[in-house]
Amino acid sequence: MAKKSSITKTKAKPAAKTKAELTIGSYLIQRLQDFGLAEIFGIPGDFVLQFYGMLEESPLKVIGCTREDCAGYAADGYARINGIGAVCVTYCVGGLSLCNSIAGAFAEKSPVVVISGAPGVDERRSNPLLHHRVRDFNTQREVFEKITVASASLDDPLTAFREIDRCLETAVRLKRPVYLELPRDRVHTKCPYPHVPKTETFTSDKDALRESLAEAKRAINASRKPVIIAGVEMHRFGLEDEVVKFAEKNSIPMCATLLGKSVVSEKHPLYLGIYEGAMCRDALRQYVEESDCLIMLGAFLTDIDMGIFTANLDPAKSIYSTADQTRISHHHFHDILVTDFVRGLGQLELKVPKRTMLAKPKGADTRFVLKPHAKITNARLFARINDLLDETMIVIADVGDCLFGAADLTIFRKTEFISPAYYTSMGFAVPASIGVNVAAPDRRPIVLVGDGAFQMTCMELSTAVRHGFNPIVIVLNNKGYTTERFLQDGPFNDILNWNYHRMPDLLGGGWGFEVHTEGDLDQSLNAALAHKDAFSILNVHLEPDDISQALKRLAEGLAKRL
Repeated sequence: MAKKSSITKTKAKPAAKTKAELTIGSYLIQRLQDFGLAEIFGIPGDFVLQFYGMLEESPLKVIGCTREDCAGYAADGYARINGIGAVCVTYCVGGLSLCNSIAGAFAEKSPVVVISGAPGVDERRSNPLLHHRVRDFNTQREVFEKITVASASLDDPLTAFREIDRCLETAVRLKRPVYLELPRDRVHTKCPYPHVPKTETFTSDKDALRESLAEAKRAINASRKPVIIAGVEMHRFGLEDEVVKFAEKNSIPMCATLLGKSVVSEKHPLYLGIYEGAMCRDALRQYVEESDCLIMLGAFLTDIDMGIFTANLDPAKSIYSTADQTRISHHHFHDILVTDFVRGLGQLELKVPKRTMLAKPKGADTRFVLKPHAKITNARLFARINDLLDETMIVIADVGDCLFGAADLTIFRKTEFISPAYYTSMGFAVPASIGVNVAAPDRRPIVLVGDGAFQMTCMELSTAVRHGFNPIVIVLNNKGYTTERFLQDGPFNDILNWNYHRMPDLLGGGWGFEVHTEGDLDQSLNAALAHKDAFSILNVHLEPDDISQALKRLAEGLAKRL
């Protein structure tokens, strides 16, 4: 096994010297642009107004949202498409409202830069009870230290410029959120010395990488039924093409996790489907679990991805590589970058026996045949949506049965499916669609959201109206929390039935449709596709006990265990 040693750090070629007149605020804006940001989300407040003034005068476009947590979800959705996102809010009442959405970004490795205003350094000296303050002036920063990978208070001009560089580089390298706190009397403070941005690059321990690849080669060559399970980190680190090339070179079947759905095109001939323990169809589950060499790349082994721990994957037959660890069978290798390991796999010369591909499920290629007068059901809704999808769309699924049902949708190419499939925070999808619309204006967001989740963050459709965004929002209206009913039924799972299709009347824009039958659904979807100038919302009435096939399979799997 490889000997542990620190990951090598090497200095990259420094950027040009920063102009002396740059302030902390203007330098932060410049570096955000250097890292690929063109837009920033948020809500202003008095402690951050000076920085907002600078943002308005900069090339960065500010997208104002209705709530801070929604701004965080929007920045998260933007980051999953763009590679990095940012949100800017005021002190405590703004920042602490962000905590849930940033915690989700941390859990699912989405690099979001949190910028918060703060009371001025000078006004803190007599320890006054300033508004928005909680316990002391460090409270918010200490909270964010728990849900980000790097944080800094930009209160000292001697260190602020280096701290900006450090935090932004860390966000990109580790694919997780970072926190920057900017006191309002430091926004226009100049750097007291010429500052040169310095970039660090990280490389794997060469010996550990070589030995891990050699062991992986032996394991794969000795196998007869290898399978690749590609996870969300292949998205985050831009390794989707590397995985496909490795699979194609060696004719190895590949599947994805629910969180990593759309990591590869689901039209690819080597693609099997979503593996999620008992929630996936039985033939796929057996095909994967019978493998004598599971090549798991960038996959989180979460309870959701593993079908609430109904998965049966043998670690002794696994090659497992993520940003956090590399393990082959029970051998652990340290200081290896997942990017180096995945690219190294693609360079191996292997002798892999060609495995018979899993047959497609019956009716998988059958076109949807409309039954105009039939009452709409969960299964028929997803069948029609699947028939609708093409390469111009991005599916954004919220938490609940809409997420489980979306697992069987066929996504055409990489990064066309986004969901909070690990952290599972309800209310993600509608505000995340704002970020997706901004990051990919040429793609149409298809938002799948339960009525309970929709009621949490639906006012972000106001932002869609304001900016002319055009998501198609499909509300699965079953009058309550369906997944919770499956776990434990009770009146606490019931919610008020809204006229969701009347939202355009409230907001003064958009298109609303009420769906009771398959004919209603077909007409509504066709109209929504035609109305490209604004959002559309479909109020799809479903029975409270009408659940997806995936949730049914999970129930059956858990019943066998219990």
